[in-house]
Amino acid sequence: MLKNGLAAVVLAAFALAPAAAEESPPLPHQEWSFYGIFGTYDRASMQRGFQVYKEVCSVCHGVKHLYFRDLADLGYSEEEVKAIAAGYQVTDPQPNDQGQMYQRPGRSSDPIPGPFPNDQAARAANNGALPPDLSMIVKARPGGPNYVYAILTGYKDPPPGFNMLSGMNYDEYFPGHQIAMPPPLSDNVVTFADGVPASVPQMAHDVVTFLAWASEPNLDDRHRTGLKVILFLIVAAGVFYAMKRKIWAPVH
Repeated sequence: MLKNGLAAVVLAAFALAPAAAEESPPLPHQEWSFYGIFGTYDRASMQRGFQVYKEVCSVCHGVKHLYFRDLADLGYSEEEVKAIAAGYQVTDPQPNDQGQMYQRPGRSSDPIPGPFPNDQAARAANNGALPPDLSMIVKARPGGPNYVYAILTGYKDPPPGFNMLSGMNYDEYFPGHQIAMPPPLSDNVVTFADGVPASVPQMAHDVVTFLAWASEPNLDDRHRTGLKVILFLIVAAGVFYAMKRKIWAPVH
């Protein structure tokens, strides 16, 4: 019986070894300006992140919940927003006089167009894989911004003996470690206007900041409102305490 028990333990260890090898490591923790009750979005980082999205990520991924006018929250002026919108060609929702749909330069009131007209076209262009929309990706994934950052920076060569499927890429933080998306970032793939070096970690941090804002654009307003409520409650507590002392003073 002892031999049978030892054999069972050894077999179980060998059976669990591949599963343990495929487990993802803990997500790298990043310092995010928007974390905490006093957190706020870093506008310079958001603008750099939007540039990374526009020049790199938008080739495959859309942000269907965002309008051009929303970019004013990133610190762009009205004229800058109009110029960004005009750089896109969008399909006007209303047909022309001949009843045909037509393309025109974007306006501030337009939603930011995605790279594909529909999901079928997106799958056809990506070997059957559907690139997810990014406008809510930070809220939709466990780990939030740390997870998205980890995916963007987790590409590496597969370990010896790892069975990679054809057309897949190894990412140490992606479940199963096999992801259809090729590494989207490489050093200096963009040039930031503010002179910040465009390293992979920097670009990943900035684009995640932008996507965090896209997922929760009212965070700054919510934090400001929360701070005002806390200050009001502190003042109210002081007033109530003073009233209590005054009302009960004769009793003493």
